Amino acid sequence: MHNILEIIKHKLVVSCQAEEGDPFNSPEGVTLMAKAAVMGGAAAIRSRDFDKTKMIAESVDVPVIGLTKDYFPDGTVRITGSFNEAELILKSGCHMIAIDGTFRERENLSGPDFISEVKKRFNCLIMADISTAEEAAACENAGADCVSTTLSGYTPYTQTDSKLPDYELVKELTQNLRIPVIAEGRINTPENASLMITYGAWSIVAGTAITRPRVVTSWYADAIKKTLIKN
Repeated sequence: MHNILEIIKHKLVVSCQAEEGDPFNSPEGVTLMAKAAVMGGAAAIRSRDFDKTKMIAESVDVPVIGLTKDYFPDGTVRITGSFNEAELILKSGCHMIAIDGTFRERENLSGPDFISEVKKRFNCLIMADISTAEEAAACENAGADCVSTTLSGYTPYTQTDSKLPDYELVKELTQNLRIPVIAEGRINTPENASLMITYGAWSIVAGTAITRPRVVTSWYADAIKKTLIKN
């Protein structure tokens, strides 16, 4: 598992997470998702929270990327935002941790500075979740092992109504960074994933379209309703 980046190169990572109120929102629920994803060809799993990540890591034979999730004061998502959270998720048995690499402060540090300190304290593999090219470059300099475009479109300064992945950001990062660039965020079709590989992505993370049947069902139901209204 020390060679996790080579294991996931040009492969699919499936994010197995569930929201509050979702019937799959339990360690057992997301672990079943993870097992099914591995059966389908996932090279790794991305998982949230200690109990869920621990059960997944004990149940699948592929690398697991762990994280915690909470919120900044403005209500936007923060990924693994404290030293206590980093230490806890590492104890789950995950093989790499994802950390918010944006410039927003946590523990009185920007994302890149926080990543640098986590590296010093825990000597672990880190995936930096970023939203801009500037953040990605700073995280690379801070010692991140790879960057993921997870937060593009989800920070106050990148928010978008687009349903498409951020292809342009991935293309820019693959041309300018030395570390692997993971494409993540709104990759909802196999065609989206294929395009990201042609643009130089090291690997692909997909979640909602695979592991959130409640959300995917709503896409179909809403499309039918809109069609009926138009006609």
